Amino acid sequence: MTQTVAVLAVQGAFVEHEKRLRKLGANVIELRQAADLEQPFDRLVLPGGESTTQGKLLDELDMLDRLRRRIENGMPVLGTCAGLILLAQRLAAHDDKGTPRLRTLDVEVERNAYGRQLGSFHARADVAGIGTVPMTFIRAPRIVSVGPDTTALATVDGAIVAARQENQLGVTFHPELDDDIRIHELFLSL
Repeated sequence: MTQTVAVLAVQGAFVEHEKRLRKLGANVIELRQAADLEQPFDRLVLPGGESTTQGKLLDELDMLDRLRRRIENGMPVLGTCAGLILLAQRLAAHDDKGTPRLRTLDVEVERNAYGRQLGSFHARADVAGIGTVPMTFIRAPRIVSVGPDTTALATVDGAIVAARQENQLGVTFHPELDDDIRIHELFLSL
């Protein structure tokens, strides 16, 4: 049975996720407005971009609470970079300005942990259960800590860069920008 993946398409780098998921055989739909939530879908991707803008748009478009309920009810979700920030229950104290977020993944995240655009970099690291994967970090957050039911899946230079809690997979990097498909395959297997 072919899976249908909804990709949040209100802002950010969503097209690359769509291409990757289609290549893996998934049906893909875009979520741009509340009416799009009426379409049937099995999974959700929250892409990179600007988390403050995405959170405000989700709230203004009346999508935030509806997506939160789906995630809490077990729908698999992949959050990359800004998408991870949207999922995070906590932001570093100096960083949390009350921006609307889903707050479903038991992690604390620090936004722009590596600095601005000039702080972007590439790395390779082991991801639990997958092996070594390439990682592209662009204005990336870092996972400061994970809760008791959340597993850190990968680290780079001592910082947690991937975590999983049941149906939720959050990464601080952009797997859609590298040729390796294993992060998306892991997401489709949840």
